[in-house]
Amino acid sequence: MAFRLSERSLRRLAGVHPRLAALAHEAIALSPVDFMITEGLRMPQRQAALVRAGASRTRRSRHLTGHAIDVAALVDGQVRWDWPLYPRIAAAFKAAAVRQGTAIVWGGDWPTLRDGPHFELDRKVFP
Repeated sequence: MAFRLSERSLRRLAGVHPRLAALAHEAIALSPVDFMITEGLRMPQRQAALVRAGASRTRRSRHLTGHAIDVAALVDGQVRWDWPLYPRIAAAFKAAAVRQGTAIVWGGDWPTLRDGPHFELDRKVFP
């Protein structure tokens, strides 16, 4: 069964770099796990609040420029944060990235502060 992005997810892609938005559209169709976009373009005030709350460590987030999105896995319509779901979603994003020729970074591959819901365009290619 191919999933598709909800209207809410589509609204959350507003302001996101077109290449990353295109990846999200293809990844949802490829993913064995349904997901929603929880956040795309982020305002500086929101980023500062996330740093204060300890939910982010940087004020230079790729979300500020529309170069990053966060997703949440959906199982039976409910948001789930179980780690094993996120590598499966990431595999769909990575496959879409290869097919589209778009360099991405998955937060789950970071050696510290792994962030399974986070996907961003590679800074080396998309400064």
